[in-house]
Amino acid sequence: MNPTTQYLRRLSPKDFAAFGVNDLAYVKPTETEGKPAYAIHAADGTILTVVERQDVAFATVRQHDMEPLSLQ
Repeated sequence: MNPTTQYLRRLSPKDFAAFGVNDLAYVKPTETEGKPAYAIHAADGTILTVVERQDVAFATVRQHDMEPLSLQ
């Protein structure tokens, strides 16, 4: 087993959730007041904000120097 694999297997769920916390944000379809919307989540799952359109969600994430990832 290589050293990276060994390291990853020793991580706690909390440590693993912290990966990408400053680099990644997840965009997930949702609903707000019965209307389609997109929630932006931090890498640890915390909801940061909800916007009306996916393109706005991606632009918002990029404006904060993060990479958006779609969860569909």
